[in-house]
Amino acid sequence: MSRIARRDFLLEIGTEELPPRALRELELALAAQVQAGLKDADLTHGAVESFATPRRLAVLVRRLIARQPDREIRRRGPPLASAVDANGAPTRAALAFAQSCGVEVGALGQIEEPKGTFLSFVGVRAGAATTDLLPGIVQRALEALPIPKRMRWGSGSSEFVRPVHWLVLCYGAEAVAAEILGVRAGLVTYGHRFLAPTALRIRSPASYAARLLERGFVMADFHGRRERIREQAVAVAREAGGTALIGEALLDEVTALVEWPVALTGAFEQRFLALPREVLISTLELHQRYFPMQDAEGRLMARFIAVANLPSREPARVREGNERVVRPRLSDAAFFYEQDRKQTLESRRAQLNSVTYQAALGSVGQKSARVAQLAEQLAPQVGAPAPLARRAAELSKCDLLTQMVGEFPELQGVMGRYYALSDGEPAEIAEAIREHYLPRGPADSVPATPCGIAVALADKLDTLAGIFAIGQRPSGTKDPFGLRRAAIGILRIALERHIDFDLRPLIAKAVAAQPVQAEATEVLLQQYILERLRSIYLERPAADAQGFQPTAEMFDAILAAEPHSIADFDARLRALGAFLQLPEAARLTAANKRVANILRKAPMGTDDSIAPDRLREPVEIRLHDEMHAMQEPVTNAIARREYTAAFGHLAQLRTAVDAFFDQVMVMDEDPRLRANRLALLRRLSRLFGGIADLSRLPG
Repeated sequence: MSRIARRDFLLEIGTEELPPRALRELELALAAQVQAGLKDADLTHGAVESFATPRRLAVLVRRLIARQPDREIRRRGPPLASAVDANGAPTRAALAFAQSCGVEVGALGQIEEPKGTFLSFVGVRAGAATTDLLPGIVQRALEALPIPKRMRWGSGSSEFVRPVHWLVLCYGAEAVAAEILGVRAGLVTYGHRFLAPTALRIRSPASYAARLLERGFVMADFHGRRERIREQAVAVAREAGGTALIGEALLDEVTALVEWPVALTGAFEQRFLALPREVLISTLELHQRYFPMQDAEGRLMARFIAVANLPSREPARVREGNERVVRPRLSDAAFFYEQDRKQTLESRRAQLNSVTYQAALGSVGQKSARVAQLAEQLAPQVGAPAPLARRAAELSKCDLLTQMVGEFPELQGVMGRYYALSDGEPAEIAEAIREHYLPRGPADSVPATPCGIAVALADKLDTLAGIFAIGQRPSGTKDPFGLRRAAIGILRIALERHIDFDLRPLIAKAVAAQPVQAEATEVLLQQYILERLRSIYLERPAADAQGFQPTAEMFDAILAAEPHSIADFDARLRALGAFLQLPEAARLTAANKRVANILRKAPMGTDDSIAPDRLREPVEIRLHDEMHAMQEPVTNAIARREYTAAFGHLAQLRTAVDAFFDQVMVMDEDPRLRANRLALLRRLSRLFGGIADLSRLPG
C-alpha cells in the first residue's frame, strides 16, 4: 500500500486594519472553522496554528492529507418487482437508479431483505484532491465568522469585516487556484506597512511566521507579540523607577493594534495626580490605550507606557507626541471633576425624572424610587440600616448626570462614591453607591458592605422585574439590558456573601412595584434566575476550592425540593454531594427511583397515614418503626439546615428499605394492604424529599 502524501497548508487573508477588540475572537474562530471544514471533508491533518495582526488573519495546518480517502458506496434501489416490466425490460425506476449510480442497469446487483428483493449498487467513490476542496472549505469558514456587520468595498459584491487586499492559499510549495472575496489567491504576502511595504513570496507554509518576522518586520503570532509587549512594558517601567499596570483586556487590545511593538514611557503634569485614581486609569487605558504606572507604595505615578508600531530614529519626538495627546484628555477630566463637585448628588435627584430609563418603565428617577423602597425592605435581611440603604439607593443613579460619567460611562458608581464623600454623605452610603453596580463581570468582586449588598440586590431585581414585565427577556446572544449579568450578580452575592433570603417574596415585591404588570412574570423570572444558578454550578470549568462539582441531576434533585433561598439551595446541594460518597447512597437512590415509579403508576393519592394493624410482614413493620424513629431527628436536622446530618440519619434506613423491596409485594391484591404500603412509600418519599428528590439521580 502506497503511503499517502501530506503537506502543510497556509491560509492568509490580508486586509485593512481589523477592529482591535474583535481580532483575537476572529483569529480563533477562523482556525476553528477551518478545522471543522477539514473534518467534514474527511481530510486528516496534524497540528493547527493561528496568527493575527492588525492587517491579517492566518491559519497554518500541518501535514494535511493530499486527498480524501476512497469511500465505499452501498445503495438500495427500487424493489425488483417494480424494476422490471412484464417483458423483462428495465423500468424507468431501474434506469433512473442506475443513472444516479453512474452505471448501466446490467451492472446493478440485488439484495435480499425481509421486505423483499431490491436492486442494489456497491461501488467505490474516489476521494477528491485536497486542492479541489480547500477553496470551498475556506469560503465557508469565512462566511461563518462572527462578524456582526460586514463591509463592501469597490464595485464588487464581496463582504467581509474589512476590505481584503491579498489572499494566500499555499499547499506545500504550490498556490491553490481560487478566487475568494473578490481576490485571486497566490503566494504573495506583505510585511509591515512602513518597514517592509514590498511584496514577500511565501516559499512554504512552515516558513510563514519566520519569513514575516525576518523580512517583513511583523510578529504574526498574537500570543508571542502579546508577551513581547508585556516584557517591554515591564522593562521600560522598571527603568523609569515604577511598575507597569497591565490589564489583560488592554494588553489584548494593544496587541491587536501593532505588528512590530516598541514600548516607551511618557509623562504628564504632577497636578493631575490629584484626580481620582480611577479617572486617571480610565483616561490612560480606555481613551489612549496607554499602560499606567505606579510606585513601590502602589501610588500612581505621573508616567505612562505607550506602545508604538515601529521603532523611531527620534524616540524623544514620539514620546513628546504621546504626551501632547494625553494632556488635553487629563485637562478635560480635571475640569469635569471640578465642575461636578459644585453641585451635590442630592441636587441632581429631581433631574433624574427627566431621564428616560425605558419607555414603558418610566424615568431613571422612578426606577431609583422603586430601588430605594425595595432596598429599605431588604436591609434588615442583609444587616444594613434601613435609612442608610434607602438613602444610598436614592443617590445611586445621580452621578449619571455628571460631566465625568458623561465622558467616562464606565465610571458610573465610582464617581458617585467620590461625589458623595465630597458632599459629606456617610462613608457607608458613598461605598454603597459604588458597590451597587457590582459585579460588573465574571472576574469582578461582589459588594462587601451591607448597604452595598442591599442596593445591589434591589437594583438588579428591579431591572429583571421591569424588563420581564414588558416581555423583553434575553434571546440568544442578545441581552441589551444585561439581564444575565443581573441575575448572576444576585446569585453570586447570595452565595459569596452567605446571605440567606427568600427570593420569591422579593421577586413578588419587585414585580408588584413595576408600572407594567404581565401575567406569570413572577414565575418566569424565578425560573430564569434558577437557570442562571444552574449555569453557575454546571458551567464552571472545574471543581471549586472545596473540590465540589455537582451534576445536572444533582441540581434537579435539589430544585425539586423547592429550597427557600439560594444559600439553602447551596447547603442542600453540598450535603447531597457528600451523601453520594457514602456506600449506602447508590442503593437508597435506586430505592427512591423505584418508589417514585410505583407512586407514579399507583392511583392518585397524597395520604401517608399508616394503619399499624395492617402491617403484616416483619420487614414492613421494621421499615415503619425505623422511619418513625428517624422522623424527628431528620426533621430537626432539616429545620437547622444540617443537611449532611439529616442524610446521615436517612442512610441508616438502607437495610430496612432493601429488605422491604426484596420481600414485600407493594401492589397486593388486598386493597387495604396495598393502600397501607403505598402510604408507607409516600412517607418514605417525603422523608427523603425534605432535602432532595433522589429519584432524579441516575442509578
